[in-house]
Parts: sequence; structure tokens; C-alpha cells
Amino acid sequence: MPADIEDIPRLPFDRPAVLDVGPVWADLRERHPISRVLTPAGDPAWLVTGYNEAKTLFGDPRLGRSHREPQKASRISNSGFNGGPVGSFEGEPAFNARLRRVLVPSFSASRMRRLEDGMQKLVDTLLDDMIDAGGSGKVVDLHERLSLPLPIFVICQLLGVPYGDRAYFKDLSERAATMTGEDPFAAIVELLAYAGELADVKRRDPGLDVISDLVKAQRDDPSFTNAELTQIVAGVLFAGHETTVNRISLGVVMLLENPQVRRRLVDDPLSRPHIVEEVLRLAAPENFGLARYASEDIVIGDVTINAGDAVIIATLAGNRDERAFPDPEALDPDRPVSAAHLSFGYGAHYCIGAGLARTELRVALTSLFARLPDLRLAAEPGQLRLHVERVTGGLHELPVTW
Repeated sequence: MPADIEDIPRLPFDRPAVLDVGPVWADLRERHPISRVLTPAGDPAWLVTGYNEAKTLFGDPRLGRSHREPQKASRISNSGFNGGPVGSFEGEPAFNARLRRVLVPSFSASRMRRLEDGMQKLVDTLLDDMIDAGGSGKVVDLHERLSLPLPIFVICQLLGVPYGDRAYFKDLSERAATMTGEDPFAAIVELLAYAGELADVKRRDPGLDVISDLVKAQRDDPSFTNAELTQIVAGVLFAGHETTVNRISLGVVMLLENPQVRRRLVDDPLSRPHIVEEVLRLAAPENFGLARYASEDIVIGDVTINAGDAVIIATLAGNRDERAFPDPEALDPDRPVSAAHLSFGYGAHYCIGAGLARTELRVALTSLFARLPDLRLAAEPGQLRLHVERVTGGLHELPVTW
């Protein structure tokens, strides 16, 4: 580490407001799109803030989540997720190949269509209940009443998880994601054990769900271990609801701040996919990035990332790179589709559940503003608070009225 360590910026950076990620990201990108930083745990890493550099590294097979010597690897944070190396260094390529081979069919178009029907019914019910509880100046928490229950319901349906368990695994997910709590790794252990119990249930009584698909794949492939299966189940259970919950809430705030775009979302069905993409590009619930480790030396531009180095790909910064997105802070439904946002990654590691997340956002946001065109924040935007203690970020609450 260089002698002037005090001059190296340390994550996470201060954030002025929930929709304003702050100037540090752009300043770093202008100076150099791949910069030296310290992680929240105080260890060295490379921070990628440029769009083209992020795309290149997302597609580089020499970056992964494992490390040849995990005990010597930079710690990213003290959370259970995104805290440090994960999995076997030698076995990671085979694990990733199996992951996509098993999960891609599980996210088939027919299964997504069945889920969409259930989504719309649930959103209608949630909005009915919210309208009954609010109105006439009453304040309700939209985060708790809409943003949170919808993705949890969807992930339960997709995986085959009992909906009655939602409070339990939500608590485990939040504890595992914290960077300041005392038990993130205990929560991970408990979440993996819970994933194993879910798999045992599906071995006895399989259904049309992802966990049943995984159990069947394990029967067909003796090299597919229980540890790998539970890791996949726990990972999908966590990632499948946390990020979508947070983006629905931030999408609502964003559209309330952009009334013309909000009206267009309701009135112009052809614009909805473009508006959803812009929400996904700009909604940054976290103040961080995706952590990876170099398995070999990687030369990119004038930077050499040495084998073993930690790399943090900041999609929130890449999504605001004016080289890829002119006037990057604008929510622009007419933005030319010359560059795809990075919120779901890129290339071989593109998020398998991207289509599902898009559908959840479209259904939730369109239904909400169609039913409640006069919806407004019941607090100043600057009063809204993010969970800065979690790697996944997200709002504490979203008070609204109408």
C-alpha cells in the first residue's frame, strides 16, 4: 500500500440525498475510471467508476468471487454478503456454469407469465388495503405496504418458499447484509441451514418451482453438492427480493420528482419499458458496488490489476457516465438505446432474474400511479433516510399521502 494511504478515498462515500449519489463518483471517474480505494473494512481495492471499464471487467473471466488464498484477500466489508471471497477457487468456473445451466430454464417465459398474473392481483390487493388505510391527508408507509411485500411474494412463488416464512427470512437477509451488526455471519449460517431445510421439503414433495428444479438437477449430477445447492438457494432468496424492494421505493420517489414522466408512465404503454429502464439505471439503493477478485493479472488501459487484488465495480457510477449516457442524471424516457445500463451486470454474469425485476417494477409503478394520480411525499425528499449500514442500502420508510 502506498505511503500516502491517508489520501486514498475510503468507501462508502457520503451521499447528499436518496436520489443524489454525490460528486465523488464523477470526480474519481474524471481523474481515472479505475482508482485505488479502501474498502469499508479498510483494505485496498480497485474501484471501477467508468462505464466502458465496468463492461470490460464484467465480461472478463479472470474476475470472480473466489480467491486463491482467501485468508489473505482484502475484506470488502463486515457484512455476511459481499464481505469477502466466496466459494472454491478451483471449483468456481464449474459452479458458475452449473448455476446458469440449472437456473436459466427455471426463469422460463411461461413461468414468468404465470408469476405476472399473480403479481397484478397482489398489487391490486395491496393498493386496495393502502387506500383503505390512507387518504384525506393520512400518512402511510408505501415501502412497507407495497415495495416490500410484492418482491417477497414473487420470490416465494418462484422458489417454492412458504409465504408464512417471509418475516423470518427477511430478518435473516437484513442481518446478513449489515456492515455494523454483530451477527451477519451467524445470519448467513442460519440462512444456509434454512435453505437446506427448504431443499429437504422439495425432495419429499417437489413442485413447479426453482428449489424443486435444483433438487432434480442434484439427483442427475452427483458432483452437485448440498453446500452448492444451499448456497444457490440462499443467494437467490436474498438477491431476489432485496434489490427489487429498494428499487420500487426509489422509483416512486424518482417519479414523484418527475411528474411529466409519471403521467406518461400511466398514459403511454409504449413508454413504460423505457421508463422502467431509466428507473433501473438511476435508482441506486446502495452506495457501493459488486466485489470481485482477480485470479490472474489483468491489464486494462494503463492499470494493472494484480492477481489476488479486489475489484469493486460501481454500477451506480457507470450508469451515470456521460460518455455512455448524455445528461446522465436526467430521467429521460426518450433516451436513445445506444448503451444498456449496468444494473443487472453485463455479459456472462448478467442477472438471470432481470426480466422478473423489470416486470415487478412495471406492474408496481404503473398500477400505483394509475390508482393514485395525486400521490405525494409526506416528507421532504431530504428527510428520507437510506440504510447506510447495509450493503444493499434501501429506504427506511417512504411516507406518502394523497
